[in-house]
Amino acid sequence: MGNTTGSKMGRTGSPRHLDAESLAKLANLQLRVRAVVDGALAGLHRNPHHGASIEFSEHRDYSPGDDIRRIDWKAYAKFDRHYIRQYEDETELRAYLLLDCSASMGYGEPLSKLAYGSVLVGSLAYLLSHQRDQPGLVAFADGVQEYVPPRSRSGHLLDVLKVLERVEAAGPTRLERTIDQLIERIGRRALVVVVSDLFDVEASEMRLLRQLRARNHQVVLFHLLHDDELTLPFKDVTLFEAMEARREVLVDPAGLRRAYTREIQRYIEQIAVACKEGEIAHQQVATSQPLDSVLLRLLQHKGARR
Repeated sequence: MGNTTGSKMGRTGSPRHLDAESLAKLANLQLRVRAVVDGALAGLHRNPHHGASIEFSEHRDYSPGDDIRRIDWKAYAKFDRHYIRQYEDETELRAYLLLDCSASMGYGEPLSKLAYGSVLVGSLAYLLSHQRDQPGLVAFADGVQEYVPPRSRSGHLLDVLKVLERVEAAGPTRLERTIDQLIERIGRRALVVVVSDLFDVEASEMRLLRQLRARNHQVVLFHLLHDDELTLPFKDVTLFEAMEARREVLVDPAGLRRAYTREIQRYIEQIAVACKEGEIAHQQVATSQPLDSVLLRLLQHKGARR
């Protein structure tokens, strides 16, 4: 933590804004994860309307005829609404954290999309472990590359972080194949979190994520992109090389910037619409965004849905 600049630190030593440059100065993944979690929880504590833990258990609105003994009165006191607690799902939560490790995720400085996503996934695993849930890791590209089954035993978090530290960006993105390999293994209700740039993934290919939701799994998608991919800031004639195919093209970025940004925004909106229709929680994230604020939004969203 000693390499982080004073302007980024609060009075307690927790980073206020963990941007990519600040995170890159931290020596290893464990330090980065701890800094992100500390920053997010500090923000959560400052908000009087949300608690300090991550809560993924399902509730549904009370309907006339429901047994009033199943009303969650704590949720009523907090949100002034009647919710029915799904008691059959009160066992430890199993979570499958899917991280895209395809070649396109290797883009970006000072933190690549893969490094940024690794910290995000590691932070979620940290939170889940510390509330005694069961995080599992799936690193994927052209299918499943690394798999750490969900567990809650001592030392499991370190197992997850060790795998995250060694993953490398390589190969094409095959999200549909990955989900297809996992869908039967997941079994009973679980949380599924996907962190991916969705490179070469069409909105129509997200049908398996919707199938997971239809099976009563909770699904969260982080659509992760680098700022360069959002704005095409290059000024000079540039040779672009495809990261997941052997293809090069020489272009004048200024001449196609308007059409490019219009197309990328159209694609982002397609993904957002597909997620909304499939009841999939969705965040579009740029690597320039402070990671603690990204995690904080998830925590606040989960708290609001209790």
